[in-house]
Amino acid sequence: MGSFFKPCECRRPSGCPHPYTIRFRNTRGRQSEESGFPTQDAAIERLTALYTARKTTPRSVAEQQETLGEMTFEEYAKAWFARKRGLTGSTKAATESRMRTHAYPEIGSRKMHTFDSFVVERFITAMERSNVGAATQAQVFLRVKGILKDAHRRGIIGLDPLLDVSPPEYRPGPTVIPTKEQVGLLRAARDDDAFRLIVDLMAGMGLRNGEALAVNANNMVAKDVYRVHQQVHDRTVTLEPLKHRKTGEFREVPLPAFARESIEHYAATHGTFQGGYLLKTMRPSTGNAFLSPTTLRRWWTNLQQQKPEHIPQGMTMYSFRHYFASNALGQGIPITDVADWMGHSDINITFRTYRHLLPGSVSKAATLLNNGLNFNTPTVEGPEAATAA
Repeated sequence: MGSFFKPCECRRPSGCPHPYTIRFRNTRGRQSEESGFPTQDAAIERLTALYTARKTTPRSVAEQQETLGEMTFEEYAKAWFARKRGLTGSTKAATESRMRTHAYPEIGSRKMHTFDSFVVERFITAMERSNVGAATQAQVFLRVKGILKDAHRRGIIGLDPLLDVSPPEYRPGPTVIPTKEQVGLLRAARDDDAFRLIVDLMAGMGLRNGEALAVNANNMVAKDVYRVHQQVHDRTVTLEPLKHRKTGEFREVPLPAFARESIEHYAATHGTFQGGYLLKTMRPSTGNAFLSPTTLRRWWTNLQQQKPEHIPQGMTMYSFRHYFASNALGQGIPITDVADWMGHSDINITFRTYRHLLPGSVSKAATLLNNGLNFNTPTVEGPEAATAA
């Protein structure tokens, strides 16, 4: 059936902490090895499973598993990404860039069938030692995890390569949400119709930066409804599908009266181009048709330097979008609707970021519970206590 051993040089291998390796014949009769088994029982269990699989798995399937197992991680990952048709535009470009920078140099040449939990742990440690940012570590690990789980599910990797692996820890800082007064001050801080329009779209409709740059007067499909179709790519400054959506897909968001008036005012004052788009490039020599995300970032940097008293510590352009969520949830709008309007792929993202803004949330509960037990401060009036029957 096979054998198990420890490839270390310890005097008492049975008592040392090193993992076991198993040696067996694969479906083609070739000698193979797998490592990373913490105990003898785990090694024997894996040998038994391999023996059973060899007897019951059709030869054609086993040969396919072996062929895929000989692929390098980079080869397998690229084939895996090619099947992810929902991964498009800037999300795809950013993911591929992170994999090229952080994953492929470390594990790209390793054959798929050689992965185990120790390899994955060493990869995470390598990112930490290279001082890769915590957010980037988490994003890279998420993709590596998906690829390895796919290989494990197909029988390419025997023992679960993510077994007992501790993922990178990422704890985002507090979300900075400006007040209504701060939004108003910042909206007027720059004497520029384009900047005011972008603030109105992000704070009033929850659009992302790139989505605001792709604003189109013809997307106002009703008096109070705006249809978000596209966004401007951060690097290429061209139109691309929305995040988490395919070409042609869209989402509809509320169109407050002030945002509608802002769009109509800009169109009347500055005109439109290419079928209703509003924000034209300020540098035609670049060959770009649209206002660049780089230009937007430069405007924000200039504001930070010129009028720091208007900008809360840690605030970015994206904070205007946070204001939209804060305003909506504070008005009692269901979080499911807010998540849909903001284009979140998972409502848990919305919940984790904005749960403290929900009416009747943890913050309100803390106040009410304090009223019930704090004997040093006056109790806030509330409904009469229920009397037990």
